[in-house]
Amino acid sequence: MKKSIGILGGMGPLATADLFQKIISLTAAASDNEHIRVYIDSNSSIPDRTEAILSGGPDPLPAMRDSLRKLEACGADCVVMPCNTAHYFLPRLQGLTDIPFLSMLEAAAAACRARFPGETAAVLATRGTLSAGLYQAALETAGVPCLLPGETERDALMEVIYSGVKAGAPPERYRAALLSVLEALSAGGADYFILGCTELPLAFRLLGLSHPSLDPTEELAKAAVRFCGYPLKG
Repeated sequence: MKKSIGILGGMGPLATADLFQKIISLTAAASDNEHIRVYIDSNSSIPDRTEAILSGGPDPLPAMRDSLRKLEACGADCVVMPCNTAHYFLPRLQGLTDIPFLSMLEAAAAACRARFPGETAAVLATRGTLSAGLYQAALETAGVPCLLPGETERDALMEVIYSGVKAGAPPERYRAALLSVLEALSAGGADYFILGCTELPLAFRLLGLSHPSLDPTEELAKAAVRFCGYPLKG
C-alpha cells in the first residue's frame, strides 16, 4: 500500500512550499491521482532554532511536538522537516513517536558521496547548524570531506538567510553577500556547495547562480518519494 508524507513545516513557510513543490515535481505521475498524499502543518510560530541553540532562546520543541501530533492525527506514514537547523531536535522528536522521521542531513550526505566522490564540499548553513556540527557529523559518517565558512562568511550567510530570503527582500539586495561567501570558500579549496539551509536553494534560484551545488531539500524530497513507494522522475 502506498504511504503518505507529513511535512513539519513553517521553518520557514517558503522552504515548506519549496519542499512540497519538489515532492510533486520529482514524482513520476501522469495524473493527479498518481501523486502522493501529503499532510502539511506550516507552523510559522515555531521559535527560531538557531536562537535556541546558540543563545538560550525559546525552546522550539513544544511547538514542534504540537505539529507532530497533528501530523500523527492525519495519518502520516513518515515525517520530514524542511529546516536543516531543526534536525538538532530530531532525536528528541523521534523519541516522541513511532512514525519515522527522514533525515535531510543523511539524504544530503549520501547524495554528496554519490555525486561528488572524492571532492570537497563547503557547508553553507546557519550559525546554529554549523555550531551544532550537524553536517560535519553526517558528512564524516558518509566519508565526505568538507570545509566550513569562517566567521565573516557565517555573518554573510545569516544576512542572506534572515535579512534576505526569510524577510522577502529583493534578491539583488543579498547577491553580493552570497557571492562573497562562494568566492572565499572556493579559494579555500571547495569543489561544490551544500546549500545547508532551506532558504539557500531559494536564494540560488532567485539569483540565477550556477555554481556546483547540492540541494538538501531536493534530496529530502527524493527520499520521501522513495519511502512512500512512488517512482521518481528520470
